[in-house]
Amino acid sequence: MAADILLITPPFTQLNTPYPATAYLKGFLNTKNISSFQCDLGIEVTVELFSKKGLAQLFAAIDTTGTFSENAQRIIALKDDYIHTIDAVMQFLQGKNPTLAHQICKRGFLPEASRFAQIEDLSWAFGSMGIQDKAKHLATMYLEDISDLIKECIDEHFGFSRYAEKLGRTANSFDELYAALQKEYTYIDSILIKILEQRIKEVQPQLVCLSIPFPGNLYAGLRCGQWIKQHFPAAKIGMGGGFPNTELRSLSDARVFEFVDFITLDDGEAPVENLLQHIKGNKSREELKRTFTLVNNKVVYINNTACTDYRQGQAGTPDYSDFFLDHYISAIEIINPMHSLWSDGRWNKLTMAHGCYWGRCTFCDISLDYIKNYEPLTAHILCDRMEEMIAQTGQNGFHFVDEAAPPALMRSLAIEIIKRKMVVSWWTNIRFEKVLQETCVCC
Repeated sequence: MAADILLITPPFTQLNTPYPATAYLKGFLNTKNISSFQCDLGIEVTVELFSKKGLAQLFAAIDTTGTFSENAQRIIALKDDYIHTIDAVMQFLQGKNPTLAHQICKRGFLPEASRFAQIEDLSWAFGSMGIQDKAKHLATMYLEDISDLIKECIDEHFGFSRYAEKLGRTANSFDELYAALQKEYTYIDSILIKILEQRIKEVQPQLVCLSIPFPGNLYAGLRCGQWIKQHFPAAKIGMGGGFPNTELRSLSDARVFEFVDFITLDDGEAPVENLLQHIKGNKSREELKRTFTLVNNKVVYINNTACTDYRQGQAGTPDYSDFFLDHYISAIEIINPMHSLWSDGRWNKLTMAHGCYWGRCTFCDISLDYIKNYEPLTAHILCDRMEEMIAQTGQNGFHFVDEAAPPALMRSLAIEIIKRKMVVSWWTNIRFEKVLQETCVCC
C-alpha cells in the first residue's frame, strides 16, 4: 500500500458519498504514474464512533455526575437500547439491511429523544408505501439524538457534516483556533488520530495532502498535520481546497506552518505535482506553483508562472478507489425532496466545466480562479468518464458539482447519454435561463 502521496479529507463532510477533491487529484496523479492513496477520515471516524463498541465506549466516557439537560438524561437512561440497535441501524443506512425499515417504521424499535418531537407529518411526506425513505428519516433522527448527546456531554464541536466549524470561521485571526489546537485531544480527536496513525503507517507517504473544502474541516485537518509533524516528521504536509482558496489568499500568520509545510491555492494538479518533485529534490523552491510556505520564519507566496495549469481534458478521470464505499450512509434529515438529494444516495461526482459560464453574479467573487477561468469539457469526454466511474464504483448516479452548469453542455450531455443508451441518473446546480424553459435538458 506504500505510496508517494497520501490524500486526506479530514472530518467531516457528507456522510453519503466521498467529497470528490481527492478523487479528482488521484485521477490526475494516475496520468503521471505518481502513486497515491486516499482516505476520507470523516466516514472512518463516523463508523468507528457509531457502532456497538463505539457507543459503549462513548457512554462509558460520560461523567454521569454532571448536570445535563432532560434530553441528555433520557438518552443516557436508554443507553442499552442505543448500544444494541446501532449496528443494525448503520447497516440499514448503508443499504445492507433494507428489511429493517419495517421495524423502524413501527416506532417501537428505536429509542426516541428530542429530535423525534420535531418530526413532520410522515403520512403526508411518505404516504403509505414510502417505507424505506420514512425509515431513513427516522433513523437519521435517531443518529441526530446521539449527536446531540455527544455535543452536550462529550465534545461541543461535534457535528455530522462539520467539526469545530466555529473555530474555522474565525481562522482569519487564527488565535482561537490556535489556542484550541494547544489543548488536550477531544474524544473525537482521539478516534481521528488513531485512524490517521494506521493510515500513515500503511502508506508511508513522502507527501501528505490535506483537502480542506469547508471551515468544518479545518480544525481536524490541522490536528492531523500536528500529529504527523510530531510523529512522522519525514513526511511533508500540504494543504489545499475550497477553504484556503477563499479564506487564506492573504495568509501572513506564520503559526499556521507549525501544522503544515505548504498551502496551495486553486487547481491542485500542477501545485501538487511540483510539490512532490520539490520534495524529491527534482525542483527548486522557486519552481513551486501557487504555494505558500515559510522562509526564514516569514510567510512567502511562490508562483512559478512559467508552469502552466493542466487543461480539464488532461486531468484524468476521478478515481474513487481506496475509499470504503460500502461505509457511506444514506440519511434523510429534512423531508424536502431537493434537500434529500444532498444526503441520500451514493453519487459519483463530476464537473462539466471549470469555472462559471456566467461570471457576473454580484454575490460571488468572480476574481477567483475556479470561477473566472471558464473551460468546459465535451459531452464525449464526460460520458467516457462516467462510464469509467460506473465500472469502478458500481454506481450510476452522478452529481455534477459545477457552480452553475452550462445549459448548452447539459443538452449535449443528455443527447450523448441517449446515443450511448446509458442508464444513469444525474443532477446539478443551474442558473435559471430562458433556454431551460424551452426544452428539458436534464435526465
